[in-house]
Amino acid sequence: MNTLVKRAVLIFLILANILYARTIELSSTVISDNEKYITSRFMGFIKTVEVSEGDMVKKGQLLYSIDSTEIDNKKQQALLGVQMYKNQYLTMKRNYERFKRLLEKGLVSKFEVEQLELGTANLHDMVTISESQVKEVENQYRYLTIKAPNDGVVIRKNIKAGEMAIPGMPALILTDLSSLKIKAEVSESDLFKIKVGDKVKVNIPSLKYNTIGTIKSIIPSSNPMTHTFMIKISFKTTSQVYPGMYAKVKIEVK
Repeated sequence: MNTLVKRAVLIFLILANILYARTIELSSTVISDNEKYITSRFMGFIKTVEVSEGDMVKKGQLLYSIDSTEIDNKKQQALLGVQMYKNQYLTMKRNYERFKRLLEKGLVSKFEVEQLELGTANLHDMVTISESQVKEVENQYRYLTIKAPNDGVVIRKNIKAGEMAIPGMPALILTDLSSLKIKAEVSESDLFKIKVGDKVKVNIPSLKYNTIGTIKSIIPSSNPMTHTFMIKISFKTTSQVYPGMYAKVKIEVK
């Protein structure tokens, strides 16, 4: 009798799970979890643009370059400054050495020698500072060639040759196709029925592609207009999947 009761209870629990389990269906979008806004650190006229929208690029590939005229002028001025201070330093150093010999003969005062010594030291410092300025200017050359930080596809191009590159203003947007995820919105009432690590069913209708995904993150900040929370789902992609594609997600909950 006990065995029959146990079996009946077990069957009841199984049926209850089936009856009460339900599926959350979500409309979602494929996104790249590694989208970069490419900008320059140096203001100047754009010399060349090597890519177009839709181009696949490799890490380290040249994207665009900035004209070097302004830096060339700065470098030339800095080099002239170095040469000027070097000439003054060498002249004063010779005078200092000569006055030291004259001091030994009592032909000049100690004060004059000390003044020349101080001036020589100051000019030496100015030479050092000027040489540092040259190096600083030369370091700016590396900011004139903007290269891809990783493999990806150019999804937006906001620049043309001859335009001004402005630091902080996105020139290109680069999307990493190896880091695709699915973004979906979950209602407030369903939020506590899911957790990170849950498996979900993914369908991309345009490709007739079905696979299993995993909830990778739940963003703890709701949309005040819809009272929904964003979740991100990792999934196995194919070469035909691109950011912006429509996807359907099904999550089995109890």
